[in-house]
Amino acid sequence: MSNKLPVSSNSKELEPITRSLSITEKIADAIGDRFVPEITVPVDQRFAKLTLEQKQQLEQIEERAFTYFKGQLDELESALGMLRMGHHMGWKVLYLIHSKKTIRKYEEILQIKVRDIFPDEGPSAKRSVGLNIANKFSNFWKAVSGEVPVTKEEKENRRKVE
Repeated sequence: MSNKLPVSSNSKELEPITRSLSITEKIADAIGDRFVPEITVPVDQRFAKLTLEQKQQLEQIEERAFTYFKGQLDELESALGMLRMGHHMGWKVLYLIHSKKTIRKYEEILQIKVRDIFPDEGPSAKRSVGLNIANKFSNFWKAVSGEVPVTKEEKENRRKVE
């Protein structure tokens, strides 16, 4: 994949005009044939179908966290958001979008361990750009820990969903 645009036919100089590549184009250019094209998950399969027990468990965790929480409300709000996303995305995506320190803080607020209550990959996990990249280049924990070097754009894009 080239980052060059065709030159104008009336241009005196035949040097190509360059343009900025999108992050997807940069990733594709950097990894060539190993790039996985966008994986589409049918809309009706993106949302986890929770059992009654799972719904009750989430309600109990939420109620306990809300009742006993002391601290900054934005932290409680974020922890509850992570709780609601867990079944849909899975704990691997949570570890990609949050630092290990943040996961521990949210686990403490919710009094849970995400790996104990969420699947490793939920129905929408394949929509995670970060997880798709992590799965292609190395083992998952190397990607999470930062052992695999990534560009600034890739780091920012790990939280994107398609």
